Parts: sequence; structure tokens; C-alpha cells
Amino acid sequence: MALHDDRVTTFHHLHTSSCFVMPNPWDIGSAQALEQLGFPALATTSAGFAWTMGRGDSQVHLEESLGHLRALADAVGVPVNADFQGGFASDPQRVYDNVSLAVATGIAGLSIEDFTGEESAGGEPLHNLDLAVERVRAARRAIDDSGTGVVLTGRSEGFVCGRPNLDETIRRLRAYSEAGADCLYAPGIDTAGQVSAIIAAVAPAPVNVLINAPYLTVGEAAGLGVRRISVGGTLARVAWGGFLAAAREIAEEGTFTRFEQLPDIEALFVDPH
Repeated sequence: MALHDDRVTTFHHLHTSSCFVMPNPWDIGSAQALEQLGFPALATTSAGFAWTMGRGDSQVHLEESLGHLRALADAVGVPVNADFQGGFASDPQRVYDNVSLAVATGIAGLSIEDFTGEESAGGEPLHNLDLAVERVRAARRAIDDSGTGVVLTGRSEGFVCGRPNLDETIRRLRAYSEAGADCLYAPGIDTAGQVSAIIAAVAPAPVNVLINAPYLTVGEAAGLGVRRISVGGTLARVAWGGFLAAAREIAEEGTFTRFEQLPDIEALFVDPH
């Protein structure tokens, strides 16, 4: 419990100092490798984890997610932020219950998004604002009742689910801040102007920015006032890209040219002592 408390304290401090990068591992090995590279915190990726099981992002179950959070938090010494999707429930009371389970896994942070997952069936992709706010409040209560102090991030998903309205996104982020979110996040924004507008609108709350394409450098993001950078499932996609390219070459050409100048992965995990 002491390590958990220390990591939560560290995670809070990171949000009050300078800009930091919080990359997203998808399993224990990638988490430990990123920790070795010196990143001060890590974040899970629901998509990257789902792909390891041969599933899509929305096909991970609550118990599987909790097990994954526990495994990653146990595997590293730095704070781990959980991509907890929509809390695995629509109803605020169930969000409360599920967040209560999540904060007991050893994570230092957790995000709740307003995506419904219903757009493919013709439904509204975002929860209505009143319900979305109540869900954030429920997550806040669960964290407060747990006494863990876990950092709560409120996410608005309009830019990734076909509702790219900056004014509405800002309205939602402000409401989530008022409902108790410690950090705010709108994945899918991809210009410096959008980033600046959100930071100005929700100040002084810290803002997480997703960089899944080379539209900003760390230095440029810091200059805009970004506190936290994550990459979502993009590192997992990079890994899958290398794997698929090599496998396709074997299947289609019968050659193995990509088997050159490969990193010594074994050396990452063998205890030198």
C-alpha cells in the first residue's frame, strides 16, 4: 500500500510541474521496457490490450481490464494511469462500483470517457451532458470514498466518434472539471490551435493531449501549456506494423529481409546480477 500511495503522490506532483510524457504499454514487457527508458509514468491502452487477445477495443470485459491493470501496476514502480473507457457502465451507480474496484488494483490514475459505444447501431455516440457529468461525479465519489487519492481524468470523445465540435468539447470538459475531474482530455484533437483553445478554456486544470501522429513535438506541446502527453494505442500499432510487414514479406515473397539489425530484447529482461 505504501508503494501505491507514493505513486499516487508522485502522479499528482507530475501534473503540477512541467509537461511529461506518459506512453501507453499494452503488456508487462512493454511496460517494463518503457520504465527502463526513464518515462516517469505510464498509461494503459484499452485498444492495445484488446489486440493482444485478438479482439477489438470495445470487446474487453471488466474483469479482464481489472486483471490487466493489476498486472501492469504490479510490474513497474512508476505511476500507472488506467484507460478505464466509460467505466464499463452507463449508470452512475455502476460506474461508482466499477471505479471502486479499479482503484484497488494499484493504479495511480484513471480516466472516464463520455463515449456510449452505440454509434455503430445508430445511437448517440456521446452520453447526454447531464448523465456524463453524473458519471464523472460518481467516479469522483468512488475515489474519495476509497481514500486512495487516485487522479481522475475526464475525457470527452467527440473528436474520435464523429462529433468534432470544439465548443461542445470545451463545454463538456469544463463540466467534468466542475464535477471533480483532476485532469481533462479530448482525444482526437490534432492542431496546435485546438490544443491552445482547450488549455485556455479549462485553465488552471491540467490537460492531457493525445499525440498519435507527428503534429506536435514534446517541446511544442509544453510551450502551449500541455501538462501530460499520451500516445494511446499508437506504440502498439507501431509494434504490430513491424510484425505484420515482416510476416507479409515471408508469406508473399518468401524472403526475410526484415530480420536484420533487430534489437536485443532478451537483454531488456535478463537480470544482470
